[in-house]
Amino acid sequence: MKNKTTEKLLNKIEARKAVVGVIGLGYVGLPLAIEFAKAGFPVTGFDLDEKKIRAVNTGRSYIKHIPPAAVQEISGREKCSATADFSILRKADCVVICVPTPLTSHQEPDMTYIEATVAVIARYLRSGQLIVLESTTYPGTTREIVRPPLEAKGLKAGKDFFLAFSPEREDPGNPTYSTSSIPKVVGGLNQASLAVARALYGAIVPETIPVSSPDAAEATKLLENIYRSINIALVNELKVVFEKMGVDIWEVINAASSKPFGYKPFYPGPGLGGHCIPIDPFYLTWRAREFDTPTRFIQLAGEINTAMPEMVIDRLAAALNDEEKSLKGSRILLLGVAYKKDVDDMRESPALRLIELLRERGAEVEYHDPYVPVLPRTRKYRYHLKSVALTPAKIRKSDAVLIATEHTRVNYSRIGENASLIVDTRNAMAAVSPVKARVVRA
Repeated sequence: MKNKTTEKLLNKIEARKAVVGVIGLGYVGLPLAIEFAKAGFPVTGFDLDEKKIRAVNTGRSYIKHIPPAAVQEISGREKCSATADFSILRKADCVVICVPTPLTSHQEPDMTYIEATVAVIARYLRSGQLIVLESTTYPGTTREIVRPPLEAKGLKAGKDFFLAFSPEREDPGNPTYSTSSIPKVVGGLNQASLAVARALYGAIVPETIPVSSPDAAEATKLLENIYRSINIALVNELKVVFEKMGVDIWEVINAASSKPFGYKPFYPGPGLGGHCIPIDPFYLTWRAREFDTPTRFIQLAGEINTAMPEMVIDRLAAALNDEEKSLKGSRILLLGVAYKKDVDDMRESPALRLIELLRERGAEVEYHDPYVPVLPRTRKYRYHLKSVALTPAKIRKSDAVLIATEHTRVNYSRIGENASLIVDTRNAMAAVSPVKARVVRA
């Protein structure tokens, strides 16, 4: 039977009177805050970035695939506001954590963002609140990292407050699926936690998928992305093998895609990008070591994908060598620095590694990306580069054009007409005809 604390929160959620607090207003948190506000919940977004706070409070979007109208619709004190004042967490009935979970320099989970966030929540935690972690992580995080600090002052998870994990499933720039159309996996610490978490998410998504525990929900997210990592590694390795055999990997993938069952196409590229796929496999392999269980298959996939930028640069160097040019001193125009096409998301983009490798080998690097006018600072890279105009003169002056991201807004016909050498990691030039440039796939 539901106790009074559970009933009270369920009633507030059903009446859309539960105050929702979203911590972290990035690619996961902002869409989530928008959907809760559109569903009628009063929403407060929490972030340390004053620019994001001002943008939300004035109805401006700072993420390309989220239109300004979406933020304008929910902006304002009555629907959704943003703040850096975390003491307001006391007023929230449901708190959703959407903070980064990167890797350390040793490829191990970096829990500092989660730990810092949970410490702040613990300071203002009160009876009757629901705390949900959405950040991708290893199985056991909710129980071992989130729960203990929250219980430190005497409140008990599952009884005095509710605790759950529900993995984010954002895919920036996906024209088919968005936050409100993707089913949500939910794992509660106990049945009461599961019930209130499902009620909350059920207000904004078409279906909630209950699992037996937060651990199972955490593992679900890892499975989804490790599945993609392994299959991308497969086609990246086949790309290298087939090239030596004189076989076009893109033609093979297109032919295999005609099979209506038992096959799903994945595509090669210059490396993995985005917050999840390059990182999630290492979360599981790290956790598996605690149980003395090897994950050789997963680790091998990670190694193959991580090695792709070096392979691309080697291919570029060989192509320049064929033209009696050295990579050192060559002018390289990099096309696309976002991690995938038609987004402005730079997280873990392989283009950043490509720039590093090019500079290490003495090349002069410029880039063009219609969605990234200035390369932002990242945890690892501090480049001082701005996107250059993609003029015929700029293309002609470059010794090679390296296509890292195939944005649809780029004029590939202009590139094919004016470049002397194109190294194409995305098969972007396949549909362009005629092409005067020499095109090398990598």
